[in-house]
Amino acid sequence: MSVSRREALLGGALAVGGAVALRAKEAFAAQGGSNGRAWEATYSGGRQDVKPEKPGEPGKDYTPVVTPNNVALPFKIVDGVKVFHLVAEEVDHEFAPGLKAKCWGYNGRVHGPTIEAVEGDRIRVYVTNKLPGAPTSVHWHGIFLPNGMDGVAGLSQPVIKPKETFKYEFTLRQHGTYMYHSHHDEMVQMALGMMGMFIIHPRKPNADYKVDRDFAMLLSEWSIPAGAARPNPNEMTDFNVLTFNAKAFPGTAPLVVKKGERVRIRFGNLSSMDHHPIHMHGHYFKLVATDGGQIPQSAQWPEATVLVPVGSTRDVEFVADAPGDWSMHCHMTHHAMNQMGHGFPNTTGMNAAGVDDRVRKLVPGYMTMGQDGMGDMADMKMDVPKNSIPMMGAQGPFGTITMGGMFTIIKVREQLESYDKDPGWYKNPPGTVASLASADDLKKDGITT
Repeated sequence: MSVSRREALLGGALAVGGAVALRAKEAFAAQGGSNGRAWEATYSGGRQDVKPEKPGEPGKDYTPVVTPNNVALPFKIVDGVKVFHLVAEEVDHEFAPGLKAKCWGYNGRVHGPTIEAVEGDRIRVYVTNKLPGAPTSVHWHGIFLPNGMDGVAGLSQPVIKPKETFKYEFTLRQHGTYMYHSHHDEMVQMALGMMGMFIIHPRKPNADYKVDRDFAMLLSEWSIPAGAARPNPNEMTDFNVLTFNAKAFPGTAPLVVKKGERVRIRFGNLSSMDHHPIHMHGHYFKLVATDGGQIPQSAQWPEATVLVPVGSTRDVEFVADAPGDWSMHCHMTHHAMNQMGHGFPNTTGMNAAGVDDRVRKLVPGYMTMGQDGMGDMADMKMDVPKNSIPMMGAQGPFGTITMGGMFTIIKVREQLESYDKDPGWYKNPPGTVASLASADDLKKDGITT
């Protein structure tokens, strides 16, 4: 029997495809993820039916995720199903001390509480709409489920009208880092805060691969003009409050870990317009997963900055081997600032001698600012408009930390009293802090200033 060239090429392609699939499956299993059946469902697009398994228990079947400045959504077990309840409502939210706004969120929080479950769990989520007059819906971002549970208002379901409660129910067919958010009038409802993290833990984790600390960080951006009482959902470009878990520095809680621990940080980005390059000091990490699934160990690569695109998640892992207080922030410089305005002139390098005295005759209290940069403004302790915060600045162990917005601190310690207690500022060993150079230092090393 003769074989045509086309049939031979097709057969070769199928053989290569099968080998690639087999290697991917083996790599996936090596990561300690799913059992074979669930892997097949994931690899084939998750459209196969997966029989629900016994509900996973926190502390037994998985280590609960820590969501700094937020909490996990409670659940109960009813006839083998995990039952959650989300309440969409208006929330008075504090972004940082001195800045509050009326937002929309879930269960009295912005962003909504983190949903946690285990691959194979059958879950039922009730969503009650208590928004002031607006319909809504909830989309389970990146999760395999029946079409009618996808949460796109008008397409896969009717809207949830005010005072109505809808029921979503499906079996979790994958594990990883996902999100949830409104999918009705997204521009307004997401801009006002209607979103949260959705973490699905593997059913059978690799016993030899333990993560000691597991954090979830949802990235977002807001337009809140100084003195405003509500975020502006119509803004398209100039966002002036950038947040980790809906908090701007100095309102962000630190990530507290013990030296030697393996740490996972799960980033989700539901910003309106911006990708965020998140940079961590003092360590490198490996990119281990996206919202499409785990990355085989052979394909992971080391980074000190991970780009988290809009609508995506990225998981990174590192070993906390360097004690200290280490910065973690978005490396878009304006994203580490608070409530910046664009309606004032650039005075950098300006000689302002005599200007203030003359202008004060017309505008009492006038002060020229910015001619030497913005760093000193954090120490001026100037009055700011009602319900607003300075562009940057919080007290650190050596003076003012001239950062704001999407900025927080990873605190690595050799000894910890509790993960839930801020250990305070790191006490550096003698001789390990940059300091003013003495005349003798300069002379010895031949440095002329």
